[in-house]
Amino acid sequence: MKKIILFVMLSLVIVGCQKKEEPKASPEYPAGTLRTQDTLRIAEDAVKTDPKNVNAWVELGNILMDSRRFGEAVGAYQKALELDPKNVDVRVDMGTCYRNSGKPDMAMREYKKALEINPNHLLAHMNLGVVYAYDLKDKAQAIKEFEKYLQLAPNARNAEQVKQQIEKLKASR
Repeated sequence: MKKIILFVMLSLVIVGCQKKEEPKASPEYPAGTLRTQDTLRIAEDAVKTDPKNVNAWVELGNILMDSRRFGEAVGAYQKALELDPKNVDVRVDMGTCYRNSGKPDMAMREYKKALEINPNHLLAHMNLGVVYAYDLKDKAQAIKEFEKYLQLAPNARNAEQVKQQIEKLKASR
């Protein structure tokens, strides 16, 4: 019994004496900033090295968009579209950057171009509905786009919110 008590006490002393290292946060940068800076630098290097690499331009645009550098993202997306003008996803992302830059007319133009290429592109319909509803105050067109979205994706995760939005728009006419 004495051996067990001695063992337990010795174990507690050893555990208590072990130095626990706390993870050190870098005070100079918010969380994720270094990673973003690294990925941005890598993407910028990739487009300098191979300016005809569509994927590099798209990735650069995505990183800039995620960093809320919308004007710069538009430039990268334009380069990508010069190389691949039928890339609907890039066109929709560029439209979103235009909208976030306060240019809803340019956003609408890009969403419509995307829908010319792919009339069933969900995000193009959704985003076009948002521009109509909130920027252009065209409730009828917004409802039309939201309804098209629901027609294409009746079981979408946000279907209930879209239905509620349609009802709000109809009620406020």
